[in-house]
Amino acid sequence: MSRQRTIERETELTGRGLFTGFPVTVRFKPAPPGTGITFVRTDQSEPVRIPARFENLSKRARRTSLRNGTATIETVEHCLAAARGLELDNLLVELDNAELPSGDGSALTFVEPLQAAGVAEQDAEREYVQITEPIRVADADAELVAWPGAPGRLEIIYELDYGPGSPISHQICRFALGGDEFVRDIAPARTFVLEEEARQLRAAGLGPHLTYQDILVIGAQGPIENSFRFADECVRHKILDLVGDLMLLGCYLSGKVYARRSGHNLNHELVRRLHEIRAHEQFQQRLVGVPQFDARGIQRILPHRYPMLLVDRVIELDGDRRAVGIKNVTINEPFFQGHYPRQPIMPGVLIIEALAQLGGILLAQKLEHTGKVAMLLSLDKVKFRRPVVPGDQLVLEARTIRLKTRTGETRCRATVGGELAAEALIRFMLVDADPA
Repeated sequence: MSRQRTIERETELTGRGLFTGFPVTVRFKPAPPGTGITFVRTDQSEPVRIPARFENLSKRARRTSLRNGTATIETVEHCLAAARGLELDNLLVELDNAELPSGDGSALTFVEPLQAAGVAEQDAEREYVQITEPIRVADADAELVAWPGAPGRLEIIYELDYGPGSPISHQICRFALGGDEFVRDIAPARTFVLEEEARQLRAAGLGPHLTYQDILVIGAQGPIENSFRFADECVRHKILDLVGDLMLLGCYLSGKVYARRSGHNLNHELVRRLHEIRAHEQFQQRLVGVPQFDARGIQRILPHRYPMLLVDRVIELDGDRRAVGIKNVTINEPFFQGHYPRQPIMPGVLIIEALAQLGGILLAQKLEHTGKVAMLLSLDKVKFRRPVVPGDQLVLEARTIRLKTRTGETRCRATVGGELAAEALIRFMLVDADPA
């Protein structure tokens, strides 16, 4: 069992972004247990917090970026890798521009100030995502394969192969995270590009401030006006990027990963798959646990009764922000008698009704002491993606978009086995409750 860790005291660094060239000051601060790595754009009219999690990923070429609304943070992978390599679980990273500083293109830019800030152990157990079964993602001849390994340990094997004629030789590196080896063997490996790629980036207006000393540019004869720190520095930097990208799970990954010609896009796809598997496992655990509301609890909130009560259980409730419920669809549903006798399909309007009922339960968490109840007002952006048939378990999810004195709005979706069945924006009018 290992404890979560953060830094002991604040520290900062300054520099310029790799792609944008923007000047930026970064301040690292200790963070409470369980909060993970959170970036904060302090240059906005109001500070914007962006947790380093997969759901905040913003699609970019050649880098990993995060987004919350219109605020983005570019090139976070080296900072995240530094946190993982130093075994820091919780960290607040404040910056006053849109991109983290590149330094020399390695993770040492972040490792050195974080080491100087010291380490504080916290009173919470470290969380891991354990790989429980083989997973493979691929794109053409690039692939990532993950499979179970020793608990609490991440081992990476990376095979770098640009093909015959490339100035970068075929390289293989095997590395296990833990101890001081990351700082010595992986963190110093720098960002690299081929000479032709450097010309293309410069023509696109990216990195106009960079010189051959700022980034490792590899020509036909090797590094241009520079030299390798390791004979296999390129494959080591690929491991560095992968370590950083895997931190988008929001906690540590445990297992073994083999990568061949993988880049950020494929790294993100593996994280997405791991995120889905983890979410499904957590959902299954909640299914067998004690529900937030059972049928009797739901009836105390909603006026609906048979045959129009279409939420069986509420298994997750996050205040008045989000709710997850269950509707078990059986052949005994009365609507299947006529819809349709030879091919029973749950009417789409009843799927939306189930979502609206869950939305009403969600808003009731805020309205409980106001004497108001939520009544369906309007629907927007209603889409049906797949039929719902007897034997399906309909998972309902409602998120509050806004809640005012007289109206409320929720974004709702229904899934079956993780596959989207229906979605809608549902608006409610808040009316006085029946005094009876």
